Amino acid sequence: MEQIPMTLSGYLKNKRKQFNLTQQQLAEKAGVGLRFIRDLEQGKITLTMDKINQVLKLFGQELGPQPMNREKFLNE
Repeated sequence: MEQIPMTLSGYLKNKRKQFNLTQQQLAEKAGVGLRFIRDLEQGKITLTMDKINQVLKLFGQELGPQPMNREKFLNE
């Protein structure tokens, strides 16, 4: 069975909950605004990479290239 990759928004929401953080607490720890965290968790696609990396850094991660699902891309 093929494993479906987790989205960035899903990953961050799961990590935030795993560490028992509210969106406000995560925003404060990452040095970004609450609105940014909300947009990120909702999957907004026009966010800046540097701010996303600020948040990911708290969990020992950073953005990087990922293989894309060509079939999904072609069907859009």
